[in-house]
Amino acid sequence: MDATGVLWGLCADGSRAAAALAVPYLIPLAVNAHHPHRTAALAVLSGPARARHHGVASREEFLLHRNDPQRHAPDTHDDYGYEVTGYPAGWSVAAARAAITTATTALLPLLGDSDPTIRVDAAYVLATAADPAHTIRTALANGFATEGDAMVRAALLLAAAEITRAHPHPPTVRWLRERWHDRAEAPEARLSAAVGWLCLTDQSAPEELRRTVDTLADDERAHAMEALPWMSAASGTNEPGLLRCRRCMLHPEEPDPEEVLWDSLF
Repeated sequence: MDATGVLWGLCADGSRAAAALAVPYLIPLAVNAHHPHRTAALAVLSGPARARHHGVASREEFLLHRNDPQRHAPDTHDDYGYEVTGYPAGWSVAAARAAITTATTALLPLLGDSDPTIRVDAAYVLATAADPAHTIRTALANGFATEGDAMVRAALLLAAAEITRAHPHPPTVRWLRERWHDRAEAPEARLSAAVGWLCLTDQSAPEELRRTVDTLADDERAHAMEALPWMSAASGTNEPGLLRCRRCMLHPEEPDPEEVLWDSLF
């Protein structure tokens, strides 16, 4: 197994305390345009900065960052739970996010890289950084204004929504609503904007949004959008992330294919 595979394995096994230590060392590789493992380093960089997000696709949990345990959990426990090491998982997540936040200036230029995969993964990484001054969201919006790749446009919107869930910003919520309203926008971007907007408001889903998502979220597009790390993380057994988000957010009455599969085995 290669080093990046080991890092993913540590995260999957609940050992982020070890994985978080790698983040400051991966950043220089990710921002070095000439490093042979740059793409792999960037792809796994934010893994330790997220926890318990695989298979999560509900409005209540998708794109959610828990609070800083040092500020919001005086008893040193947080709702990320404990790692196999015995440490609260939130400590490791906070450490990884802090390292990424410190490197924001070095990471932001990757949003303008010539490789669309790099631009997508850079947005995914930057979405975990603290952004109280809206520096990252401004860069995402500026990038969106000139971006021609539909999948990257979708990634920029999801990143903006994720940051806004951690740092509320009403103008970004309105911007996302405008994006899913825009019939001239790429379907991938409209879908991402709709999902992001649903996670940032407790309003009932408008009928127009329901029609938009139900019309655009077909099987072919859902499988294509697995290229977005948010969607691949949300996916479940035989259910791409986009379709899982649609079901959980707009059609909770529909059966979970994963539960149906397990029930059929017993």
